[in-house]
Amino acid sequence: MTSSDRSQAVDTNRTYEVRTYGCQMNVHDSERLSGLLEGAGYVRAPEGSDGDADVVVFNTCAVRENADNKLYGNLGRLAPMKTRRPGMQIAVGGCLAQKDRDTIVTKAPWVDVVFGTHNIGKLPVLLERARIQEEAQVEIAESLEAFPSTLPTRRESAYAAWVSISVGCNNTCTFCIVPALRGKEKDRRPGDILAEIEALVGEGVSEITLLGQNVNAYGSDIGDREAFSKLLRACGTIEGLERVRFTSPHPRDFTDDVIAAMAETPNVMPQLHMPLQSGSDTVLKAMRRSYRQERFLGIIEKVRAAIPHAAISTDIIVGFPGETEEDFEQTMHTVREARFANAFTFQYSKRPGTPAAEMEDQIPKAVVQARYERLVALQEEISWAENKKQVGRTLEVMVAEGEGRKDGATHRLSGRAPDNRLVHFTKPDEEVRPGDVVTVEVTYAAPHHLLAEGPTTGVRRTRAGDAWEKRNTAQAAKPAGVMLGLPRIGAPDPLPPVTEGCSVG
Repeated sequence: MTSSDRSQAVDTNRTYEVRTYGCQMNVHDSERLSGLLEGAGYVRAPEGSDGDADVVVFNTCAVRENADNKLYGNLGRLAPMKTRRPGMQIAVGGCLAQKDRDTIVTKAPWVDVVFGTHNIGKLPVLLERARIQEEAQVEIAESLEAFPSTLPTRRESAYAAWVSISVGCNNTCTFCIVPALRGKEKDRRPGDILAEIEALVGEGVSEITLLGQNVNAYGSDIGDREAFSKLLRACGTIEGLERVRFTSPHPRDFTDDVIAAMAETPNVMPQLHMPLQSGSDTVLKAMRRSYRQERFLGIIEKVRAAIPHAAISTDIIVGFPGETEEDFEQTMHTVREARFANAFTFQYSKRPGTPAAEMEDQIPKAVVQARYERLVALQEEISWAENKKQVGRTLEVMVAEGEGRKDGATHRLSGRAPDNRLVHFTKPDEEVRPGDVVTVEVTYAAPHHLLAEGPTTGVRRTRAGDAWEKRNTAQAAKPAGVMLGLPRIGAPDPLPPVTEGCSVG
C-alpha cells in the first residue's frame, strides 16, 4: 500500500480542526485543506472544540511583526493536550511555514507536519507518513505543485463561494512579503475558471468572488492584457449566477476595459475594493507602489462616472517609515476626495523579510496611533454620510448567515445589498433562508450598516436558499459529534476585512 493509499484509510472517527490566520487567500486555502482532510476520511470537530481534535492544522500568516510569537504561543497551549491525547497530530502550513521551515519543529518539537504554500495537497500524505514513521515531516515546495482549485474543497457556504483565478504576485511592494512566499503570479486557464463557476452554480451557489493576490493583473501570465475584463463578461453569460465580485485589484493594472465590463455586465456588482495604502506620492514611491495620488483619484472618478451607485472601499496603512505630517495630510486629502464607503485601516508594523522593516525613520508608536485615530474619525464621518444617501432607496438584499450578531434580539435578519453594504431588515412573516433575496426600503443609516425597519416588500426564494436548506438538513441528520457545522471563518462574505495579515492587493 502506498502512502497515498494509506492516507485514504483513516479511521472515520478521527476529527480535524483548521485554524486560519491572514488574508482571503489563506481562508480559501483552508477550504482546500478541509476538503483534503475530509477526502481522506476525517470529519470536522464540533465548533468550539478549541484544539480538542485528532488533527489540528494551523494555516499561518507571516506578515505581522509578531506572527511567529502568536503561532508558538498557540502551539505551546496544545502541547499538554497532545501529551494527554495519544495519536493527536499538529500540522503547520501557510506563509509562516514557508518562511520558517525547520525552525518550527526546532522550537516546537511536538509538531508533526510542516508544509508550505505551494504543496497544501500533500497534507494527508504527510500526516500519514508522520504517524507511521513517528517523526516530524517537513516538506516545503519552492514552486506551485498544483493549482489550488484542482484540489478537493469543503466549501464553507452553500450560497456564496470563492473562485481563485491566480496565485502569487509580481509586485515588489516594500511592506509586503507575499511574493517571496507565494511566488510569481500564475494564472489559471479561463476555461477552468468558468467550468468551476458553472459547477458551483449547478450546486446552488448564486454569488462568487473572483480571488487573486492582484486579481486584475490576471492575464499577465497568459499574455492577454484584457483577460480579466473578458472573464468578467464571460461570468455574465452564466445562467443562474446572480452576483459576481472580485478582490483585490491593484491601481496599476486597473484599466478602462475593466470599468466598462463592470458597468455593462449586469451580474457584476456595483462595488470596488481599491487599495490606496497612502495618499502621499513620496510614501507611495517608498512603498514601491507604481501609481500616484492623481492616478488613483482618476480611477475613482472613472468608476463613479460609469457606475454612479458604486460603493468603493480601500486599504490604508498609517505610519509607514518616513511618513511626515505632510504625507499623512495627503492621505487625509485623498480620503476626503475619494469618499470611500468604508476603509480597512492599518497601523504599519514591521513585516520580517521586507525592505520596509529595515528602513530608517520608523515612526514612533504614539505618532502612528494619533494619526490612525484621526484617519478613522474622518472615515467614520464619510462612511456615515455616504450611507445616509442610501435612505429611501429600495434594495435587493441577499440574506446572509451570521452577519447580524443582534438579529435574534431585534427580530431582524441581515444580508448584503448589491454594493456589499450590510443591511439589517425586519424579519418577514414568511420563511427566508440564507441565499434567498428580499426587497426592502432603507429607513436608517449608521456608519457601518443600513436598517430597513418597514415591512419586507418582496421575498424571492432561490436555488441558493434551497442549497443552504439541503446542507443544513443533511448536517442536522448526522450523529452528534460528527456535525460539520457552518463556521464563519470561511464563509465568503463578498469583501471580508483583512483582520490580520497582508492586505491582498
